[in-house]
Amino acid sequence: MHLYEETKPKIFKAHYVRGIFPTDYQVVFKNIFELLEYRVNIQGDEEFIKFYPDSGEPVSLSYNEFHKLVARTANVLLKSDIGVEDRIATISHNHINTVIQYFAAWCVGATVVPINVNEEPDRIKYILQSSNTKLAFVHNQYVEKTKDVAKELGFKIIVHGDVEKIPQHLEYSRFEKLLDIESIDFTSSENVNQETEALIVYTSGTTGLPKGVVLTQYNLMIDADGISKWHKIEQGQTLMCVLPIHHVNGTIVTLMTPMFCGGRVVLCQKFHTDYFFKRLADENVQIVSVVPTLLQFLCHDYGKEDGGKSSLGTRRGTFLPVNLPNFRHIICGAGPLTCELASKFEDMFGLRIVHGYGLSETTCYSCYIPIDLSPEEHKKWQKDFGFPAIGTEIEPNEMDIQNDKGESMPEGERGEIVIRGHNVMKYYDSNPDANQKTFEFGWFRSGDEGFYKKDEQGRKYFFITGRIKELIIRGGVNIAPLEIDEVIMSIPEVKAGIAVGFDNDWYGEEVGALVVLKENIPPSSSEARSHGDRRMTLDELKNQIISKCRECLPFYKIPKVIIFSDYIPVTSTGKYQRNKVKHLFEGYKTVQFKESGNK
Repeated sequence: MHLYEETKPKIFKAHYVRGIFPTDYQVVFKNIFELLEYRVNIQGDEEFIKFYPDSGEPVSLSYNEFHKLVARTANVLLKSDIGVEDRIATISHNHINTVIQYFAAWCVGATVVPINVNEEPDRIKYILQSSNTKLAFVHNQYVEKTKDVAKELGFKIIVHGDVEKIPQHLEYSRFEKLLDIESIDFTSSENVNQETEALIVYTSGTTGLPKGVVLTQYNLMIDADGISKWHKIEQGQTLMCVLPIHHVNGTIVTLMTPMFCGGRVVLCQKFHTDYFFKRLADENVQIVSVVPTLLQFLCHDYGKEDGGKSSLGTRRGTFLPVNLPNFRHIICGAGPLTCELASKFEDMFGLRIVHGYGLSETTCYSCYIPIDLSPEEHKKWQKDFGFPAIGTEIEPNEMDIQNDKGESMPEGERGEIVIRGHNVMKYYDSNPDANQKTFEFGWFRSGDEGFYKKDEQGRKYFFITGRIKELIIRGGVNIAPLEIDEVIMSIPEVKAGIAVGFDNDWYGEEVGALVVLKENIPPSSSEARSHGDRRMTLDELKNQIISKCRECLPFYKIPKVIIFSDYIPVTSTGKYQRNKVKHLFEGYKTVQFKESGNK
């Protein structure tokens, strides 16, 4: 486990929830193999998963068919000498084969290391090396990207997908050929239990090397149980997955949760605005999980229909292109949702957003907005406190706001969001320093700043104001960037915008903003003069953004520099990477910004 001895009891303490002992397991299944067997026995002929590739026809599998392929793949792993808690990687985009590989690994007790194929090669190599990966399932599209590091690190590759396209000189095993000959008879080892390590997800940290979050089979099942209870997901109901399944949001919400409650999965290779609503209708989807970035894409693409002259808020659902009589709500989390975007989306499409919050370290979600709020209450918690509420804690865990000494903060006071419970990770892999710091006070410390407000029933509604590590510290004063984001996003000409803290000789850090404009970008001042253009210029728009911020914020919080860009970098889960754009503001390091002379 590679932990300092004094850290172990603190991690154990962080797994308590409301007095329930960490090993007083709250699900009836010993492992995921038992869960799969149970589902096959009671609903084997029902469809479990339907996969929509970007090209070609969709593929469907019943629980029985899925189980047979999982068993065959499990035998492939055993034949490759993969045993309990051996690490195996999956290197692919969203694919039905990858889902089979996940469950096969869990059935033999192996630990899955999902790889984001869009990561830089050095980062992929670090993850594969750090995790001590012994075998990798690789979609044929990514073999060339993988073969050299596999040879260097000495792990086996099993190729799936269109294997005929693989160069013949490569050494590999053909997944489809193996499945043709492997037996479907499989029984999980007695050594596979609740504490068996199931998943290592490497965090997409803004600085430094990624940390491997180790989750157990129990973590996956108990969080799926909590999610299904909160959203009242029942046997036979359909969830759609448009998020990458290399991340816990895609894996836990839209793969494990349907399996746990006997639901159905519609798995999309990628998110496409053109197909999104139609597929919800065609597949009779009840719930879909997204990140805020996808809501922004939908608002932008469908909002173009009225030429930018929409009277949003006057008629709900104006832009919904299909009828969705059985659709319930959209789960949204894993990124910065603003009040502005949440209200805009709900007014445009008439669909409710159930905002939530969680981290890889808490398996996935830890809290949600209640799904049964009246429209008035829903809007209150979405709009009235400067940030949309992330909700109240779900059953498997407890949440609190604490200061840097581990002391609870009073209502309305900002501090660090901390979590403890049965869905908290086992530990960070091979990182004793991170474990010691993260579990310092017997809670998992999230690194996110937030506060809570109580409702009339005394329930705590939590809010997130930003990453503590991303806080802008100007002249010794902490500034939460999301507060500035809200104002920037309220400006009509802005498509997306974030506040960025940049190095400054006068205040330590100053506030800048990186902004993406909507279509019809204004001309520069010189272009406007030479062509007699009467549109607002870029310089005038910069001044307008600063003036709008000044109306809503004190001077020390407003952006002093506005930089326009074509895009804002995000992680694969839609989180803005503020620290990656700080270099754009390097030219302003020596400038002293005074209230009477903003840049």
